[in-house]
Amino acid sequence: MTDPKKSRINWMDALWLVLLAVLALLPPRTEIHKQLVLLAFGVIQLCESWLVSKLPRRGPSYVVLIKIGLAMLLIDHTTALDEPSINSYYYPIYYLPLMTAAEYFGPWGTLVWSTLASATYASYLYPALHPELREFEVGAENYELLAIRISFFFLAAMVVNRFVMEGRRQTQRYQEVAETLAETNAQLERAQAEARRSERLAALGQLSAGLAHEIRNPLGVIKGSAEMLSQKLTGSNPLAIELAGYISTETNRLSALVSQFLDFARPLHADLAPQDITLVLDRALNDVAQLWKGEPVRVEKSYEANLPLVALDEGLCEQAFVNIVQNAYDAMGENTGGVLGVKVGKQHMPQGDGVEVRIEDTGPGIPVELREQIFNPFVTTKKTGVGLGLSIVSKIMDGHHGSIRIEDASPADHGGHATGARFVLLFPAVSEKTGVGHISHLVIS
Repeated sequence: MTDPKKSRINWMDALWLVLLAVLALLPPRTEIHKQLVLLAFGVIQLCESWLVSKLPRRGPSYVVLIKIGLAMLLIDHTTALDEPSINSYYYPIYYLPLMTAAEYFGPWGTLVWSTLASATYASYLYPALHPELREFEVGAENYELLAIRISFFFLAAMVVNRFVMEGRRQTQRYQEVAETLAETNAQLERAQAEARRSERLAALGQLSAGLAHEIRNPLGVIKGSAEMLSQKLTGSNPLAIELAGYISTETNRLSALVSQFLDFARPLHADLAPQDITLVLDRALNDVAQLWKGEPVRVEKSYEANLPLVALDEGLCEQAFVNIVQNAYDAMGENTGGVLGVKVGKQHMPQGDGVEVRIEDTGPGIPVELREQIFNPFVTTKKTGVGLGLSIVSKIMDGHHGSIRIEDASPADHGGHATGARFVLLFPAVSEKTGVGHISHLVIS
């Protein structure tokens, strides 16, 4: 059965009421039962949409049954005294339930209701066919006339149903086209946002590289001078020695920050080759776990079997996984440890099949207001650091033609409480065109 009409009075309902009023003015005018039946038809027509909206599954059937019953009553009360009911000039009233069935049901449903309506109309032959009644005689030409009328019942119902079904199919196609256009527009907006972001990152990278080179040279001079000063002051002035040590320590910290800036600004050289992504992920998990000194973290893995190969650079992908896993450990270490969930499975992408990696922690999560900016440089939720780790991860994912996004952790995975953050990384699988043995060199700027 097709979807019901909208719950409102439309111009077609008003037109039907006008036509029913015209029938009420035609003979027999003084037949009160006829006028009441036509009034009932008008009420049902007005209440039809409301009834169908309240009972979307059974409502259409009720409406058709009521109209068939009213059609039988109208035929009974619009026949001359010396004529059989089947000769009533109001027999076309059966088109109303037939049109209703054609509007709400599919082809087979329309055929069933047309058969039922035709059977009720043909039932008026009963007084002529019953051996004890024999109220009137039916000739061969009368049977032919009845067959013509019933054939037109079916013909009209199926023609209307065809137009209704075609209209619904056309509406569905328009809806699909609209959804496709909306998705295309959304993808275009995302692509434009990524292009603008890439331009900003490229400009920022060039600026960072220039500043890093300019800062590194004075830092080397300061560090060398501090070391020489410490040697000259040995045993003479403890305070001066302590201050020189501070200079040397802070210079080392600044030098490490400069190295991070250079890593962010420097183009990444990736050698993409088909790999099993779970092996790279396991190495990253092991590296972080061995160096972790905080509260205990339990790692729960769920790897789907028969995963397709992914074209990736092992070193860069391991670096991306380490950054994300390390952030998760740090977030959970602020409390009392936690659980790190790692899931890998197949996923369909617009350009083909892919592999999805989900890394989920039970930490405090990432504030909503930072979701859109967390992959930008210098955005961080940590008390220390400059916020370049996730920027580098995003850069690596872009270079692998993949994507990364952040979500809330699933409440079902943590006892019904929404907590933590989930990083979802999507890698395109190796296609037949790429070939398993193919290795490509890529510069990620």
